[in-house]
Amino acid sequence: MFLSAMYHYPVKSCRAHALQRSAVGLLGLEGDRRWMVVEQENGRFLTQRAYPVLSQLAARYGDAGQLILEAPGQPALEVPVPAADDALRGVTIWRDTLRVPDAGDAAADWLSQLVGKPVRLVHCPEQRARYLPGGYGFNSDRAAFPDGFPLLLVGQASVDDLSVRVGRPMEALRLRPNLVIEGGGAFAEDGWERIRIGTLEFRVLAPSVRCIFTTLDPLTGERSPDREPLTTLKGYRQKDGDVLFGQNLAADGHGVLEVGMEVEVL
Repeated sequence: MFLSAMYHYPVKSCRAHALQRSAVGLLGLEGDRRWMVVEQENGRFLTQRAYPVLSQLAARYGDAGQLILEAPGQPALEVPVPAADDALRGVTIWRDTLRVPDAGDAAADWLSQLVGKPVRLVHCPEQRARYLPGGYGFNSDRAAFPDGFPLLLVGQASVDDLSVRVGRPMEALRLRPNLVIEGGGAFAEDGWERIRIGTLEFRVLAPSVRCIFTTLDPLTGERSPDREPLTTLKGYRQKDGDVLFGQNLAADGHGVLEVGMEVEVL
């Protein structure tokens, strides 16, 4: 088995950015979901679930580490990383509340124009990262702004199996993975507890619970009229009311991943 694709999402719920090589650390892939769009009024996080226009938001990092935002019809905007203790704003992501630095008015105005309502952009420095959901991982494990865990892995064979069942190709990006593994059987990842990619080891923490997000086209943000692939997934991947696809991981230590690296189940 080998690592066939790797993605990060600099801003939570933005378009995927493909990587060939990436550093990996406490918060997962370098730069992954370190930024988040929140409502100006109450700090509540926004995603494509309610704001599919975020699928048109492309985000990447510049040479100096700054965030570069791009979207159709708007000029590109460079956003410097705010200081870890400046302009702190209270935000809410699911059941977690935390105080993180606000990225300033220029970013807020740019994103408010895109979303169509007053929003702010916030950043998560490592020292302000969240704990993982109760009962998962070690006390030292942290996450920035993913739904719950630092890394998400899916097997390409599992995606292919889903495509056959749906009756048309399903993109792996509908499942928002960080890591795509090729060479194993369909849903082989369900039985993994520890894996090694290259020289770096990972703990498999919990299956990923899927939602309406899977029905959004990863490029256009358009919702599938037949609610696929969620409808099909409910028929064979549902357990205790949750639809499961992919596995959440945490890295043991720091290292570098590169597409093509061998994957070993430990």
